[in-house]
Amino acid sequence: MLKITLPDGSVREVAPGTTPADIAAAIGPGLAKAAIAARVDGELRDITRPLEQDAQLALVTSKDEADALELARHDFAHILAEAVQALFPGTQITFGPSTDDGFYYDFAPKDRPFTEEDLPAIEAKMRDIIAADKPLQREVWQREDLIARWRAEGETFKAEWAAELPEGEELTVYRSGGDWLDMCRGPHLASTGKLDPAAFKLTRVSGAYWRGDQKNAMLSRIYGTGWLNKKQLAEHLTRLEEAGKRDHRKLGAEMDLFHLQQEAHGSVFWHPKGYLIWRELEAYMRRAIDAAGYREVKTPQVMDARQWEQSGHWGKYRENMFVIPDEVPNAEDEGPLVSDSADWMALKPMNCPAHVLIFRQGIKSYRDLPLRFYENGCCHRNEPHGALHGLMRVRQFTQDDAHIFCREDQIVEEVRAFCALADRIYNDFGFTYSIKLALRPEKRFGSDEMWDKAENELRDAVAAAGLNTPEYGWEELPGEGAFYAPKLEWHLTDAIGRTWQVGTIQSDRVLPERLDASYVGEDGERHRPVMLHRAIFGSYERFIGILIEHYAGKFPLWLAPVQAVVATIVSDADSYAQQLVEQLRAAGIRAEVDLRNEKINYKVREHSLAKVPNLLVVGRREADEGTVALRELGKDGQSVLSIQDVVERLAKESQAPDMR
Repeated sequence: MLKITLPDGSVREVAPGTTPADIAAAIGPGLAKAAIAARVDGELRDITRPLEQDAQLALVTSKDEADALELARHDFAHILAEAVQALFPGTQITFGPSTDDGFYYDFAPKDRPFTEEDLPAIEAKMRDIIAADKPLQREVWQREDLIARWRAEGETFKAEWAAELPEGEELTVYRSGGDWLDMCRGPHLASTGKLDPAAFKLTRVSGAYWRGDQKNAMLSRIYGTGWLNKKQLAEHLTRLEEAGKRDHRKLGAEMDLFHLQQEAHGSVFWHPKGYLIWRELEAYMRRAIDAAGYREVKTPQVMDARQWEQSGHWGKYRENMFVIPDEVPNAEDEGPLVSDSADWMALKPMNCPAHVLIFRQGIKSYRDLPLRFYENGCCHRNEPHGALHGLMRVRQFTQDDAHIFCREDQIVEEVRAFCALADRIYNDFGFTYSIKLALRPEKRFGSDEMWDKAENELRDAVAAAGLNTPEYGWEELPGEGAFYAPKLEWHLTDAIGRTWQVGTIQSDRVLPERLDASYVGEDGERHRPVMLHRAIFGSYERFIGILIEHYAGKFPLWLAPVQAVVATIVSDADSYAQQLVEQLRAAGIRAEVDLRNEKINYKVREHSLAKVPNLLVVGRREADEGTVALRELGKDGQSVLSIQDVVERLAKESQAPDMR
């Protein structure tokens, strides 16, 4: 008999081959109906998969939302594949994972790529499969038998993948009802009927390369969103609609903030209004870091490849680096512009090695530490064209980057102080956040002892800052640290509930060792500093993109590119409007004047669409009385104020939060 321990500590003895579903039924009919999967010794498994040995067992229900959503989305992906093959015979299947809000599946169509016109018919077929309540059965196959099956059915992609899986790995498939099957590790729900047929929607079609390599065949990828019930789907679609209205690319064009174009893939052309936002953020951050004891530096854009080899980036990160030959190009002959013997340099993808080189200039004492070097550092990373996305993922970006060189005994306090600084800054922008600890990855530099020490120091610092609580969403993320250091991550929540990973701090002992950074200790001997890599905005480009969507373009007054527009009702008020604009500008307010021969309702509508926070309307009456009719964006009606009152009010409200 097997001994199965339940979460309450009770132990049930069952025969080998008993399933978690059997145990749920033995406990009670309510649990038997509610249980959709099981965690066996922590591993998520099918509810119908037989138990093989003594184990800890926890039954999973729809109340365990994260697990339930993962299962549902995985099932929706398989049902999508089955539906497509039923409607379009000859289509080959490849992979279909779940995503953060749904699922997708990649197909190799027989005749033509799929289009969005195909989606309604595929959705209908998926609902037929769900209504049929087909059992989803796990089977273990011998490698050669499975490869032969795939080849016999013309599934060349699946056959290729099965042949490349490691020897000794158990190959499992899931059968839907009769003969349709797909290779998958699982787990799945017990049957297709466990899904809510009204809880999914196919959203779009795109191209994708087999195994993500542009040298391989082009596939058709069908995306969908999947949830546990119709209500969740409706809420998600509402969020998507709201997100579409807030899309930073759309608002960036409407507000004349920036643009991107093919001649500079992944690099941003900032327009005057957009760059005003940048400048305000840069000034704000400089005030913050100056007050926190940082020293601003500036480092080269291009450094010799040998420097990147020594730092470890050449081996770990080279595919994302822009490499430059260090020789004069051949400008006379046709063919290659450089020879095979050229030395190599690289545009910096990050600032940290250059900051170590500054630290190494001159002898440093333990009394000099901590040293906090800050840089608005422009970096370049060779991201694939298909991965670029507006301001959110670019090739050229500027980080609010800093590196703190400190002694071992200073680490916890430096990280705690950074946590307090990040907290104040995020609060100034109206964000709530959660904080995560990303732990050692499989491929890394340094010893286990070093990683243990670094991870515990970050834990201690977060505890000292009072952030390791459920209120701050404290969580540890195994395997997600950088190759040289664990890191704390700040995940911001925006106005419509989306999360964005932005700020980080990493505790690094690897780079100081590799680049030979040292200081003279109290004992007169050389010691290695610990290097804390930290950022709060992350990058100016992405942070501005997040702000545009968070505020839906309606920036707080201190960030608004144009803070006020004075608009005339009649031309008789033109000179009065000009005087008012001059007074506003003299008070430090970014003001413009609209003297066009247009109706005032037209001007109001146009400036509202441009997200101007304050519209100051003036006509003959206002000119005679020395007043202004103030219309605030997003508010009904207007206030009539004296010139002095409106100037004082806007001057006060337009101050940055740290200046009030």
